Amino acid sequence: MSNMMQPQIILLKEGTDTSQGKAQLISNINACTAVADVVRTTLGPRGMDKLIHDDKGNTTISNDGATIMKLLDIVHPAAKILVDIAKSQDSEVGDGTTTVVLLCGEFLKEAKPFIEDGVHPRNLIRSYRIAADLAIEKIKDLAVSIEGKSMEEKKLLLAKCASTTLSSKLIGGEKEFFSTMVVDAVTAIGNDDRLNLIGIKKVPGGTMRDSFLVNGVAFKKTFSYAGFEQQPKQFSNPKILILNIELELKSEKENAEIRLSDPLQYQSIVDAEWNIIYDKLDKCAQSGAKIVLSRLAIGDLATQYFADRDIFCAGRVTEEDLQRVSAATGAMVQTSVNNVIDEILGTCEVFEEKQVGNERFNIFSGCPSGLTATIVLRGGADQFIEEAERSLHDAIMIVRRAMKNSTVVAGGGAIDMEISRYLRQHARTIAGKSQLFINSYAKALEVIPRQLCDNAGFDATDVLNKLRQKHALPSGEGSLYGVDINTGGIVDSYANFVWEPAVVKINAINAATEAACLVLSVDETVKNPKSESAQGDAAASAMGRGRGRGRGMRRFSKTLEYCN
Repeated sequence: MSNMMQPQIILLKEGTDTSQGKAQLISNINACTAVADVVRTTLGPRGMDKLIHDDKGNTTISNDGATIMKLLDIVHPAAKILVDIAKSQDSEVGDGTTTVVLLCGEFLKEAKPFIEDGVHPRNLIRSYRIAADLAIEKIKDLAVSIEGKSMEEKKLLLAKCASTTLSSKLIGGEKEFFSTMVVDAVTAIGNDDRLNLIGIKKVPGGTMRDSFLVNGVAFKKTFSYAGFEQQPKQFSNPKILILNIELELKSEKENAEIRLSDPLQYQSIVDAEWNIIYDKLDKCAQSGAKIVLSRLAIGDLATQYFADRDIFCAGRVTEEDLQRVSAATGAMVQTSVNNVIDEILGTCEVFEEKQVGNERFNIFSGCPSGLTATIVLRGGADQFIEEAERSLHDAIMIVRRAMKNSTVVAGGGAIDMEISRYLRQHARTIAGKSQLFINSYAKALEVIPRQLCDNAGFDATDVLNKLRQKHALPSGEGSLYGVDINTGGIVDSYANFVWEPAVVKINAINAATEAACLVLSVDETVKNPKSESAQGDAAASAMGRGRGRGRGMRRFSKTLEYCN
């Protein structure tokens, strides 16, 4: 009886796709490596750009790892992990998004031969985590602090960090110009963490050099009514009133019913409407404010009223710009014009309306709190300005991080080569298979200098051999040497001001190692697609929802289509 055929046990729904074991793990590794290959060529100052055209017809030109990963719309479940680490690197430190994807892809590529040879993934994961901890400790040892410097010296050092970030971007040709601008903007907002206090406004036309920084707030002129041109466009030390109410003549709501016994009473109702708006305007004028801003509309009546009294007004100002004006000038947003006192009014040294390209900008400068700055970006094509904005965002994030965690390491692949040398040396002291795994981790770190050379068109093997020889010097004097992008040789990266905040590299190694370990720990993928009939029912119910018996007829017609 025991030899009789066992009944088949069905655990999963029909149509469920399962794949497991070594083949599944290799498949996931191949998918992640393919994603890393997409962004590989964008690394470094000589990296290429990607042109991405989406289904809505929008075109994006970028070499920012996080932007590319976001726009690729990857569907492979394991490869999506790389998208997540690129996003987390971007939100955490702002730069190093391509680095983190490349490192993760390379860790998995180095692990692949071991998996094929039958090594258990858990052994690899254990060794990779040990190697990551050792690498992070080494980075902290090698990091140089910029604390204790004067503000001017600190600004120069921060500008070097911003230059390193911008050198790999589309605006790399003007990195000195923009790095100073970024440092000035970040130091203007002080220790405040709110990134939206630095505004970036894009104005097509002109050249990159026409871009400028406003130590205050600048925003495009809003929609205006007749009478706006009669208002003054420049003030010194004006008082500023910020409102969140409409200053517009409102007629009665629809379906409102008013019963009059005497037709003459109608005029009193019309007068009451006018009195309400005039009362509001009088209170604004009596407050002493010379500039009135509102998030809601300021109508033609109010515009003309303010023009007659030499008051500047702007309605429909965006929430973000209004908050920045409030933070800079000290004005408080009001939802009523009753009891407007001096304490809730803001001020600034100079207000002016200025023509920038084809746009007119309202500019508040010399603000008392000084906790905001605006960069007005100029350039040729819209795509170019969009990419310039993304580049400046990365630089702003880097400078903020460098101010808070004031330690920097040598860039240009120098820190990667030094950690690689250190891990190889450490691996020799370990007995057992773990030595091989840590060695493979060390080899994977060399992908950064190798890719920098490949992207610049240099012989990567030759440059890497020179770097290995320099980093192996017993005196340790070669630990700061990285790739020289200009000559194709090697150079002291630190002495040449190729720096990056230590936190960028620490975060990249942490995130890449965790993502690689996560992919290695998956040995089975279960895909449970809905059956065709279920999809048909769902579509039919969606089409017939709320239409009564018509739903059944639709289902029937679907069935006929399938039968045919």
